[in-house]
Amino acid sequence: MAARNKSSLFKAAPPAPLRATKADATTEAARLLIATEARARDAKTARLRELRLAKEQADAEAKAAAPAPKKKAAKKAV
Repeated sequence: MAARNKSSLFKAAPPAPLRATKADATTEAARLLIATEARARDAKTARLRELRLAKEQADAEAKAAAPAPKKKAAKKAV
């Protein structure tokens, strides 16, 4: 029988690999999907904001360029 000493009895655990478990791989994949969707959502929001601001500016310019409607003359009671 081999002599037991402190170094043979309490062996250090081997270092765990970066993707130690299937759950870690799943978590990383889910985070990647979420980040991708967030980037796409932010890009869409920015694009729509630019379109909205351009439309508001065009509407304001069209309103300023259009002549003011004439007021109807009030009918006098007889």
